[in-house]
Parts: sequence; C-alpha cells; structure tokens
Amino acid sequence: MEKNLPIGISSFEKIRSEPYYYVDKTPFVAKLVEEGTYYFLSRPRRFGKSLFVDTLKQAFLGRKELFQGLYLEKNWDWSVKYPVIHIDFGGGEVKGIEALEKWILQQLEEHQNLYDITCKWKDDYHACFRELILKLSQKYASKVVVLVDEYDKPILDCIEDRETAKAVRDVLKNFYSVLKPLDAQLKFVFLTGVSKFSKVSLFSGLNQLRDITISREYATICGYTQKELEEVFREELEDKDLELIRCWYNGYSWLGEPVYNPFDVLLYLEEKQFHPYWFETGTPSFLVKLLMEKRFYLPELEDLTATDDLIGSFDLDYIEPENLLFQVGYLTIKETIEEERLILYKLSYPNKEVKISLNRVLFSYFTQLSSERPRLSLKMIEAVRERDFEKIKKTLESLYAGIPHDWFRKNELSRYEGYYASCFYAFLCGSGLEVIPEDITNKGQIDLTVIYRERAYLFEFKVVEGEEGEGKALAQLKEKGYHKKYDGSAKEIYLIGIEFSSRERNIKGFFWEKID
Repeated sequence: MEKNLPIGISSFEKIRSEPYYYVDKTPFVAKLVEEGTYYFLSRPRRFGKSLFVDTLKQAFLGRKELFQGLYLEKNWDWSVKYPVIHIDFGGGEVKGIEALEKWILQQLEEHQNLYDITCKWKDDYHACFRELILKLSQKYASKVVVLVDEYDKPILDCIEDRETAKAVRDVLKNFYSVLKPLDAQLKFVFLTGVSKFSKVSLFSGLNQLRDITISREYATICGYTQKELEEVFREELEDKDLELIRCWYNGYSWLGEPVYNPFDVLLYLEEKQFHPYWFETGTPSFLVKLLMEKRFYLPELEDLTATDDLIGSFDLDYIEPENLLFQVGYLTIKETIEEERLILYKLSYPNKEVKISLNRVLFSYFTQLSSERPRLSLKMIEAVRERDFEKIKKTLESLYAGIPHDWFRKNELSRYEGYYASCFYAFLCGSGLEVIPEDITNKGQIDLTVIYRERAYLFEFKVVEGEEGEGKALAQLKEKGYHKKYDGSAKEIYLIGIEFSSRERNIKGFFWEKID
C-alpha cells in the first residue's frame, strides 16, 4: 500500500482546527468498524450525518492529528490507511435522470483526479464506479472504503413527480448494485439518508447491510444528549433556562436517549433567542399535500401508533403520512410496546419547535389564511390571557369566515370529516399555546385542553348539522369529567363547548362555564 493518500476537502478538519465546539462521537466510529462492514443510517436533515461521514473518512485516511483528545486517538490502528470513495448527494438538486447521471459521473471523475487513476468507462456510471473500486484496491494493495452521504436526496428532490422519482430511483439502484459483487475489495461501506426507500437495491442487494436507524446502541450517534449539551456548552448555558431549551429543541428519539438537533442548538446559542431554525430550512409542501390528500385528522399527530414496517422503508407507490412524518423528523418515537411477536411504536412531536411550526404550515395550507394567521393568533392569545370568552368566540368566527369558499370546491373539503376540527387544533397549536388532546377518537369532534399560566381551558369542538347551537358540546364535556385531572394543578378551570355548523361553515353555539 502506498504510504501517502490524497486528502481532499474536510469539514471535520475545519471544525477541529477552528474554535468550534465538537461533541465527541468517535466512539461510534470504533464500534461500527469492530462490529461490521455494511451500514445504513437514516436521520432527518441537518442532524450531523455529513459531519459523521467525514469523521469516518478522516479516520480511514489515517489522519491521527485531527483526533487528538478524542476517543479514537487511542482506540484506532493508525498504522493502516485506506483509500476512500466519498459520494455526496447533499450539495445540489436533481430534477431528472440526466442530471443525476451527470452528477454521479462528475463525482467519480473527481475521485479519479484525486487518486491519479483513469477509468476506461468514463460515460457509464455503473462501469466507472466498479472500475474505480477495483483500480483503487489494486493501486494501494488495500481494501476500499465507500461512504455515501444523502443517498436518497435525488429521489426526494423529485418526489412530487412520482414517475420522475421512480426513474431516478432506478438509476440509483443500478449505481448501488455495484457494491454487492465487490465484497472482497471493500473494507467498509456506510450510507446515510433521510428516508429508507424500498426497491433501491441497497437494502435487498447487500445481504449483510445493517440498518442502525432504530437501534438503541446507536440512538445517539447524531445529535446532542442532555449530558453532552451541558458539558460541551457549559459556559454558554450559564444564564440560560435549560428546561425551556429542552422543551424547544430536545426530544428526538430512536429507541434510546432523546437528543437535541445540533443545528438548532448552535443557532440558538449564537442568536440567543428561541426560533424554529431547523424547521425553516425545509419545505414540507409534499408532506402537507399528502396529509390533505389522505384527509389526515391532524389531532392524531399527538398520539399515533405505528408498526415497525410502517416507520421503516416505503415504496414510492405507497407512501403513508406516518412513515414520512417520522423519517423527516416531524414525529419521533415516544414509547415502544411489545406484544408477543408484535412491536408497536407510539409517535408524537419531538418538541415545541416542531409542534408549533408544523401546525402553522398546516393551518395556512388547510385554510389559505397564511396572511391572517399572525393577527388571529395574537387575538386568541390575548383572549386566553384576559379570560375574554366573547373574544375567543369572535376570533374563531373570523377564522372560519375567512376561509375562501372556492377553497372548498377545489379540495372537496366538504367530504373531509375531520377538516373543521383539524383547523381548530392546528390554529391553537400554531399560536404557540400549550395544547393537550384528551380524546381524539371521533373525527367529528375534538376534546383538548389549553394550559395557560396555571389555568386550564378545556374545549369540546363538535360538528353539527343544524344551524343553532344547543349546548350539547358543553354538556358532553362536563359528562366526561376531564376537568377533574386538573383539580390539583390548575388554579382556574374553564369548560368551553363549541358547536360548529357544517352547513353554515361557522360557529353556531358557544357556551362556557367556570368550574368552582
């Protein structure tokens, strides 16, 4: 093997050489190499996947100087170095197979130039990838490391056009199929992505591929644990409210200890204010359209039950909202239930950032009231703060009156059983109020509690056919007795019954009562 390997550009090197804060994840590098060869890891965008991939790369290249003071410095064989092929699909946007093939060939050419190797099959990405691995192995008398970052991004870039997405998937399937016959030439293979698509050859072709996405032992491979946050950022957190930071940015779980999104933490410490930094880096338009298409009942986002196959891989022909919500990071695992051979996962929002931001987007899309939402939200918050129930009523009346009639015709919303209750729920959550669903089994109604300054406001929202409210929502709320659970924690408890006429598309009954 040649002594010197070309290095290339390294994000890990930049972080280690400049005054950045680095949470040591290198114990996972050693563990992965000790336990296997082929791995796949799925995590939401901007969760540190790319940095971890580059950490692997620098370790295999033998750059010991970058690991001083880290776990790997004394737990790695630095006498052995390996050539690394690092394919990164995260740096651009692909809108078709021609652009994808060009991008693959460009990255393969960059590796040829880096390692001073010439491949005969310069215009055939499949043959060129295979030839590059074989020639690297021969030149350095060594096995080759293959790292692929954001393997699925070309598919996600085209996901709103299913046929184009399928064509892109087939190109990737052909590309990744190179790996299986070359087991003898491969030292280590690690691939990351946001989603686990079926029919990409990767998961069916590599028999030894281990998916560590939902693995307790690798649950904190990306993201910051509470301990890591408090130790690494001790000085910056001295005057900060740790519990509020946890509520805003912690809560992502893959069967192990919950973690923070690194992107959020770093920007919060820099800007010194709470803001949905991570959420604003994505555009969930496809997801929102899918929820509308499936007539999804939004309050169920608080408490979904899913099987392991539902949150695992999915086919472009059959995408379920629960699957996509989990994989993109808008829902996370809150609880695992094991019944004999059946494993069930309880899913919910990871934190306040996602709950507020996602519901703002959903409300704006479901009602076409994006410009009116801030004004209505402010009025609702003021009404709750002031205990002004007439103002609560008028705010909700303004909300539903503002929904364009043409919007109903375009989307057949009159057939969407849970539409009005979903809008009500999304509006309250998106306003930043602390919302707790109590009973969300009936799509014609919703029971929820808003907690505000040691006060509990219990709402019953009921869709009725008649034009005049009869007080049944309030009576039903009293019968259920949900207010009793707040007897010890809330100083004031209010019951609010709202009856909504589907015919008139607005509130026809609004009754409230204070519990003494």
